[in-house]
Amino acid sequence: MSDTRRRVKVYMLNEDRQWDDRGTGHVSSTFVERLKGISLLVRAESDGSLLLESKISPNTAYQKQQDTLIVWSEADNYDLALSFQEKAGCDEIWEKICQVQGKDPALDITQDPIDESEEERFEEIPETSHLVELPPCELSRLEEIADLVTSVLSSPIRREKLAIALVSEGYIKKLLGLFRVCEDLDNREGLHHLYEIVRGVLFLNKAALFEVMFSDDCMMDVVGCLEYDPALVQPKRHREFLTKTAKFKEVIPITDSELRQKIHQTYRVQYIQDIILPTPSVFEENFLSTLTSFIFFNKVEIVSMLQEDEKFLTEVFAQLTDEGTDDGKRRELVNFVKEFCAFSQTLQPQNRDAFFKTLANLGILPALEIVMGMDDLQVRAAATDIFSYLVEFSPSMVREFVMQEPQQTDDDVLLINVVIKQMICDSDPELGGAVQLMGLLRTLIDPENMLASTNKTEKTEFLSFFYKYCMPVLTAPLLANTAHDKNSKDNFQTAQLLALILELLTFCVEHHTYHIKTYIMNKDLLRRVLVLMNSKHTFLALCALRFMRRIIGLKDEYYNRYIIKGNLFEPVINALLDNGTRYNLLNSAVIELFEFIRVEDIKSLIAHIVDNFYNALESIEYVQTFKGLKGRYEQEKDRQSQRLSRYRRDARSLDEDEDLWFNDDDDEDDGETVEKSRIEDDFSDSYGKYMEAKKGAANGANGANSNGKAAVIPPASPVIAPNSSAASSVKTVPLPATPVLKTALVGLVDYPDDEDEDEDDEEDQSPRKRPRLGS
Repeated sequence: MSDTRRRVKVYMLNEDRQWDDRGTGHVSSTFVERLKGISLLVRAESDGSLLLESKISPNTAYQKQQDTLIVWSEADNYDLALSFQEKAGCDEIWEKICQVQGKDPALDITQDPIDESEEERFEEIPETSHLVELPPCELSRLEEIADLVTSVLSSPIRREKLAIALVSEGYIKKLLGLFRVCEDLDNREGLHHLYEIVRGVLFLNKAALFEVMFSDDCMMDVVGCLEYDPALVQPKRHREFLTKTAKFKEVIPITDSELRQKIHQTYRVQYIQDIILPTPSVFEENFLSTLTSFIFFNKVEIVSMLQEDEKFLTEVFAQLTDEGTDDGKRRELVNFVKEFCAFSQTLQPQNRDAFFKTLANLGILPALEIVMGMDDLQVRAAATDIFSYLVEFSPSMVREFVMQEPQQTDDDVLLINVVIKQMICDSDPELGGAVQLMGLLRTLIDPENMLASTNKTEKTEFLSFFYKYCMPVLTAPLLANTAHDKNSKDNFQTAQLLALILELLTFCVEHHTYHIKTYIMNKDLLRRVLVLMNSKHTFLALCALRFMRRIIGLKDEYYNRYIIKGNLFEPVINALLDNGTRYNLLNSAVIELFEFIRVEDIKSLIAHIVDNFYNALESIEYVQTFKGLKGRYEQEKDRQSQRLSRYRRDARSLDEDEDLWFNDDDDEDDGETVEKSRIEDDFSDSYGKYMEAKKGAANGANGANSNGKAAVIPPASPVIAPNSSAASSVKTVPLPATPVLKTALVGLVDYPDDEDEDEDDEEDQSPRKRPRLGS
């Protein structure tokens, strides 16, 4: 259907009292057999799917607002709205609704909303009493009018009747005329009554009244009435602020008079809601829902009108990126784009998509690249806000742009590097801007929001780009500050910055695997980070410790060998010993690190810690962590000894076993003939199998000598050959004070099928170990 008169957007009010856009389509009114009545149907213009099917109920209150909106409630907390592209289409559907309900289309509401508590009273009201009788609009009757307006607020029915009376008699403009008279006469009592009246009229929550009150010729008088709050000694000067202090800046002249009027109106109504009106009580919080909707739809209309004016936006971005634009003008342009993006947050997802795609096509990202590198702090702050809107909307769009940059520009002016440098150079002592930028960087490098397609993987491509071009810039302050194994600058602001960088690097350890591991190894990054354990700022030392804890938490032997080879537990243990007997967060965090290693039984790290640091740690007895590490170490040592003895049996030991077998057999008791007979039978079977196994072993050994292949059943002596090769491979990761042979054997014999046996060994040995460790 191409009739634009019937083109509508369907809105639904959500739990947060915000309007959700359910889609755009074309509306029709048709009899639906299933619903047994005339119904409103909206079919999506994209695929013809049904967006709305709502029967026009005789008892539903439909309301027409702003000439192009129809709003109604179908159930509790289930409000719907149709926003028409054209007034004619709205009028057409409104007439149909009124026809079904038998109402006058001249009214803006078809039913009085019925409160459950008033339902019975409402049935008793005669049809002729559909309007509230208003007193004459005179100075002497202002108190009576104020009492009337205040008294109806508790009744939805009477609110509706009063609103209809106010609109039909043109009463609002008469009241505002009295306001001007009272102000000229300085009639404070009358002005206080007018405050109560205007405030009460706003709480009637009727769009038809808002259209009158917020029109150009009434707006300032309404604001003037709201200045005279009886609770204040002196009236506020809201009109002076709106007309003199608040300046409307046109960065590019707006030629559309309707758009200008809409911007002025929205700003002033927002001011009334946010500044002038007091915060509504629990009983009044729904009185201004229509005012909120009024502002919402105005903002949607403003964004749509600006977005459709391609000439206007093109000129904005042309001046923004023009080198000849002076700083003051550029500041205003950036602030305009920031405000424009803020308004876009009222749009629904599909409309926001179109909005940001329009900005992307106009060159928002190249423009940001320029303005974020400027010296003006206000411009940079506004540009950061715009960048945050873009990252929140589509991280992939930003990533796609930055990955194309290396082909066109130097590394120093890449957008992400500009962001990182702004984070590093934040002059705020509390680093408020740096914290915001760090959050944006974290979003950009988060694999969770990276897309994978059939022909490319965004994660792989972007992370390769980031670690090549951006990671050196991010870690530069950290590496510069930890040169020569000491913390060169340890002031509070530098410590805060390094803590932010460490937080981002810790995130990388958790969510990136290959890239961050390679970078840590190449730059020896963990060693440099652990230099910060000496910082006088405990929060920075904890950040460094957390970085190491995340690495150990991965239980990656590649990382473990790196830690052992670099002896990287030393600064952690020094920090624990320097902390002394103080029971603080640093103490707990270090203890937790070693407790994790003990509980997870990370054998290589346990051996390294016990061999090199146990003498320094054994005096710490307020926790059992270090004694537990020693216990694990001793258990593993005993287990290795048992396995070593098990596999060192050679051919001579087998011969001795045969002699022992015969000797034991000869010593059997002659009197137990039955038992002897059974043992001889068992022996003959066992001995036959035994000799076959022995023969097989001998043949296997010969085969290994001639063919260079391992035997099926290895005797003890060939174990020596693997030992030497394993020892040579371990040389790259030397364990101080740890025998190389022992370490090599761990790798040779620690098979998965030994796990059950290991658990039994632990159960058998641990009770015997504890008394020895305690002595």
